[in-house]
Amino acid sequence: MNRRTFLQHGAKGAVGLSALSSNLLAVEAEKPLRVGLIGCGWYGKTDLLHLMQVAPVDVVGLCDVDRNMVDAASELVAQRQSSGKKPQVYGDFRKLLSDQSPEIVLVGTPDHWHCLPVVEACKAGADVYVQKPISIDVVEGQAMVAAARKYGRTVQVGLERRSTPHLLEARDKYILSGVMGKIGYIDIHSYYGSRKTFPSPVAPPAHLDWDMYVGPASWRDYHPKLHPRSWRDCREFSNGQTGDLCVHFFDLMRYFFDLGWPRRVAATGGSLMRPSDSNVNVHDTQNALFDYDGLQMVWTQKNWGMNPDKDYPWGATIYGEKGTLKLSVWRYDYIPNDGGETIRRDSVDESDQYPEDLVHKETEVFAAPGNRRQLLDFVRSRQQGKRPVADIQEGHVSSASCILANLSMELGRELRWDAENEQVIGDPEANRRLARKYRGDWLHPTPANI
Repeated sequence: MNRRTFLQHGAKGAVGLSALSSNLLAVEAEKPLRVGLIGCGWYGKTDLLHLMQVAPVDVVGLCDVDRNMVDAASELVAQRQSSGKKPQVYGDFRKLLSDQSPEIVLVGTPDHWHCLPVVEACKAGADVYVQKPISIDVVEGQAMVAAARKYGRTVQVGLERRSTPHLLEARDKYILSGVMGKIGYIDIHSYYGSRKTFPSPVAPPAHLDWDMYVGPASWRDYHPKLHPRSWRDCREFSNGQTGDLCVHFFDLMRYFFDLGWPRRVAATGGSLMRPSDSNVNVHDTQNALFDYDGLQMVWTQKNWGMNPDKDYPWGATIYGEKGTLKLSVWRYDYIPNDGGETIRRDSVDESDQYPEDLVHKETEVFAAPGNRRQLLDFVRSRQQGKRPVADIQEGHVSSASCILANLSMELGRELRWDAENEQVIGDPEANRRLARKYRGDWLHPTPANI
C-alpha cells in the first residue's frame, strides 16, 4: 500500500498500515504492552501514536482534565489499535494508575504536571516516557531521578534530538571525525515570535476541570486562548522558551560533547518588548551563558524584531577552527572556513513508510523519525534492563541547567553550581528557590519523600 492508496482509504486504514509499518522499526514482545497516556494534547498523542508504530501495545487508559480532549483521543486510539478497543478515560491520573496498572506510562502534560505523575507511575511499577523539560523546578527533577532509581524503573525523556537521523549524521561527519578541528563556542538560539497578551479571564468551559489543570501551580485564571496550546506563555505552567526550545539543543550539545553540569550559569533578559500591562508573564528576551571551562555555550532568545537567519530561526551553531556547523530540526549546513562549498542535508522524511503520520494533522513530519527512534530506544532499554539514551538523569541535568538560567536572570547574578551536591555555591536565596511552593494540599516531591 503506498501513501496515495492509504490516504484514499482514509484514517481507518491506519489500523492495518500501523501494524505493517511497525515492522520497519519494531521490538518483539510476547504480548502487547499495557500503556497509559497522561495528557492527551498535541505531543501526548504524538508520542502515543509513534509508540504504537514501533511496539505492540494495548492502550488501556487515557487521562486528561479536558473531557472533550480525552474523549477525542479515545476515538483516535480505537481507530489505530488492532483490537479496535476504546481505552478507558480518566480525569485524574491516580485513578488511571490504580485501575489499569499500566506497564508503560507516557506523560505529555504541561510542564508543571510532569513531576507528580512520573513519581506516582514509578511507585506503581510502570516505566515512563516523559516530555521535556522534565520539571518546573530543580528539586522536582531531583525527586524524579530518585524515584526512578528507588523503584528500579526505566524513565526516558522526550529529548528526541538525540535520536534524530540528520543531526546524528552531522555529529559523526563533522564533530567526531575531527573535520571541524577544535571547538570552543556554541550558540543556541530562538528568534520565534511570542504572544503579546491574553484576552480577559472568563469562566472555564464545563468540559475543562480548571482547578485540576492548575494543580500544584500558583493559581492563574482561565483565558480562552490559553488552553490547549498556549500554556507555555504562563510562568505558572512553564519556564518559557528556555524550558521549551533551549533545552532541546542544549541537551543535544551535551550529548554530542559528553558534557555534564555547567560550572556556572549567567543570564540576563526579561519581558522587554511586550506591553507593560500584558498578562503574559514569561520573558521575550534572554542571553544565557553555560560555562564549561574550555567550551562556552550561549543561548540567545529574541522573540521580536527581525530574524537574522531565515533558515535557522531555532537551532544551534557550532563554531570550530576549520568550519561552522549549523543545526536545526529541519536541516544542517556545514560551512568550511577555507571557502569550500557549503554542504546541506535536510531532515529525514518517513511519511512514505508511515503515511498515517499525514492523517494525524498535528504530526511534525520532520520530527517524527527522531520521535519514533526515541520511543523505540525506550522500549528496547526497558526490555534489556539498560539506561535509555535520554535517561531521566540526563533529562534532569539539561532541564535544571535551563531552569538555572531563568533563576540567574531573575536574581540578576551568575550562579556557580556544585554538581555533586546539586546546590548553588554560596547563595542561600538561590538555593531556596530551587523548589517552588505547591498550591493547596499538593505535596512537592523531594528525594527524601518519594
